[in-house]
Amino acid sequence: MTEQTTPGPTAGAAGALTGQVAFITGAGSGLGAAFARRLAADGAHVVVNDLQPAAAEAVAAEVGGDSAVFDVCDSAAFDAAIDAAVARHGRLDIVVNNAGIAPPTDPAKVQQAIANQMARMEDRIDQLVPSNSTIDLADADWDRMIRVHLYGAFHGTRAALRHMTPARSGSIVNVSSVLGLRPVAGAPHYAAAKAGIIALTKSTGQEVAPFGVRVNAVCPGWIDTPLLAPMDPMMIAGIKMQIPVGRMGRAEELAELVRFLAGPESSYCNGDVFAASGGVG
Repeated sequence: MTEQTTPGPTAGAAGALTGQVAFITGAGSGLGAAFARRLAADGAHVVVNDLQPAAAEAVAAEVGGDSAVFDVCDSAAFDAAIDAAVARHGRLDIVVNNAGIAPPTDPAKVQQAIANQMARMEDRIDQLVPSNSTIDLADADWDRMIRVHLYGAFHGTRAALRHMTPARSGSIVNVSSVLGLRPVAGAPHYAAAKAGIIALTKSTGQEVAPFGVRVNAVCPGWIDTPLLAPMDPMMIAGIKMQIPVGRMGRAEELAELVRFLAGPESSYCNGDVFAASGGVG
């Protein structure tokens, strides 16, 4: 006997998110702002979080939403902001845990990495100089990276589930990285944090799947956002050389993937991880 199914919604249908409430962290610029614009374009009311009040308010005004200024490392502030959004709008349908920071660029280490790469190409392995990225990593820098990314995603997921699980509905999208899937040398704290987000996503996705709540993750490759502004131009050129499609991604491209996972089109996705890397991941 053939199983009968109900046709699903058209992918990316205009207005498919009308009446829904979305909460996006780190949405004052870059990827988060692109996510806010994309979800709002399909009808969602977006709550824009950022540490910078002016940035959050500007994007919120642009998309016709609200702003919520707090640090995602502060679990009490996160809980209060989510509760306030539900109290104001009566529901919570989508949470995108996007807030993040980039490892600072050390020009000396960049130059050493380039020199080491040249030595490798010339088979001068005995002349490689240790980068000492892990040795030089301070406790405070490790803690901050883990707290912003992994704790932030946990705080947002936990706060969202307190409302979504009883409602038996909702979609959480966590922003990880291809470096969480395939770590590389130089930023162990960033890779560890992003890998942790993947594990968090898979665990919570399995937990809440029977209750109509979906938790998925996206793993961007190199995306052209303000986070990359401090990078050395030579380092940027080197990165582009390693991307099979020959360019960095655009925030708007990743926003399409987030929109898919936020909406009803991805109803069979739960605890799943999606890379968008230009061929790197």
